[in-house]
Amino acid sequence: MSASVKFSSLAPKTKNLIVAGGLTGFVFGVYFYTMRAVGGTDELQVAIDKFEEQKSKAEDVTGPLSKS
Repeated sequence: MSASVKFSSLAPKTKNLIVAGGLTGFVFGVYFYTMRAVGGTDELQVAIDKFEEQKSKAEDVTGPLSKS
């Protein structure tokens, strides 16, 4: 028996549940893939963090600048 014959012999509610489950799984898969792809490290943010770290180290060495 082929898979389509087995699927067509199911009750309509069961078919709907199978289709709904497949679509829900697909949507969640795309969502999590997208969030993982977008949420990766941003090269610009890494450069900004590095610059701020170097700036704070330079201030520690020279001392805070007073504007008096």
